[in-house]
Amino acid sequence: MAVIAVFNQKGGVGKTTTTLNLLAALNRAGQRPIAVDLDPQSHLTLSLGAPPPIAEDSVSAFFRGNRALADLVRELPGGVRLIPSHMELSKVDALFGKSISIARRLREGMQESFPREPAPKLIDCCPMLGVLSLNAVFAADRVLIPVSADFLSMQGVHRLDAALRVLEGPLKRRIARKVVVTRFDSRRKLSYDIFDKLKEVFGDDLCHTRIAENVSLAESPAQGKDVFAHAPHSQGAKDYQALAEELLAAGFFGPAPGG
Repeated sequence: MAVIAVFNQKGGVGKTTTTLNLLAALNRAGQRPIAVDLDPQSHLTLSLGAPPPIAEDSVSAFFRGNRALADLVRELPGGVRLIPSHMELSKVDALFGKSISIARRLREGMQESFPREPAPKLIDCCPMLGVLSLNAVFAADRVLIPVSADFLSMQGVHRLDAALRVLEGPLKRRIARKVVVTRFDSRRKLSYDIFDKLKEVFGDDLCHTRIAENVSLAESPAQGKDVFAHAPHSQGAKDYQALAEELLAAGFFGPAPGG
């Protein structure tokens, strides 16, 4: 199955929320996904209710200590598998920022540790384009871009799309992507305007499913739960179930071409 990077350079767009709840939806579908928390803030690790790891048992040890990714996987209650993050990961940019080869480190590590693993792998990226995010994009077969329904977020996605086009040169392939609108408020005309503008720009790369502004989505991470465990009948649960079904039907989590 595919490696998916969930990324946006702008914070507050629902990136970790989207990763968390897609992991849960895929797990409910029997996929047993693997999550890679590539954000030094460790928000995905915390949201999944995982105990905070020591640095040597986190993805930081892969970059700084050459530990195999397979050795860092934690199986969480319910079936989701996690490679957790740690604040030490923030030092990776300073340590390897000038190394050309470091951008492909995660892809090589994935290929070595999971050569025949059929489960989808979701990477929760940090909200900046640096060494860690470059590793995620280079490792990914596809990129999912959450965009909150506000003007500044929409401007940011244009810059991100341009950056992905630049990276397609060294990768020698188009980076397949999907854009999903989050924090959609049906009471505001602006939300519909932004969705329509994104549709004009991205066409079929824009998901039909919109993630509504929903209090359950904000509450669940504080409980160390996904929205299905926290509020299974909420609008947030319905929206992320619909998003997972849309992406599965489109083959977004399927094997990469030639993979």
